[in-house]
Amino acid sequence: MRIDIITVLPELLESPLNCSILKRAQDKNLAEIVVHNLRDYSTDVRHRRVDDYPFGGSAGMVIQIEPVDRAISALKSERKYDEVIYTSPDGEMFNQPMANGLSMAENLIILCGHYKGIDYRIREHLITKEISIGDYVLTGGELAAAVICDSIIRLIPGAIGDEQSALSDSFQDNLLAPPVYTRPAEYKGWRVPDVLLSGHQRKIDEWLHEQSVERTKRLRPNLLDDDM
Repeated sequence: MRIDIITVLPELLESPLNCSILKRAQDKNLAEIVVHNLRDYSTDVRHRRVDDYPFGGSAGMVIQIEPVDRAISALKSERKYDEVIYTSPDGEMFNQPMANGLSMAENLIILCGHYKGIDYRIREHLITKEISIGDYVLTGGELAAAVICDSIIRLIPGAIGDEQSALSDSFQDNLLAPPVYTRPAEYKGWRVPDVLLSGHQRKIDEWLHEQSVERTKRLRPNLLDDDM
């Protein structure tokens, strides 16, 4: 998988994209993440400006269409992309099924929003998918892009040591994950549930499922409604 990220703040992505599972996946050549500075595609050679005032007199600055079009066109001239994604608070809400689907893509472009937003013609003509990671506003889309990369690359076979671990994550089956415990079995009088120490795998599996259902009903009942 290759992910090309277009941003006005490439330095903001250096740390999250080069640590832990994302770094290991890239070292294993399972994934390639390339960050592009949108200013490299500016028509303003001297100032490398990529934003301008919005028509209509609204407050804030807007990313211009031309540098974005030049960046996306340059990338598309080299390979075919499954999706051109724009990170936006009014996009489709990102969830585990979407992450599962995107993890099977070969090439993705992620355009990070910034300032007041982007020229709407970019969204109308160049973007194929808009994604939001929550109902709140960030300074820019860089952190959202990092979240998307992390959630989909970890699903690529070989990216994490235990592939079964990803399959048992919260939201994979519209249920929250059950509680997990480790040694010591008792600490300050707080005991690990006896069933987990029983060695009876069928009973353990039943208990884990019951706990997932109970936690989902209590904490995120909407997930059960979505599954109906």
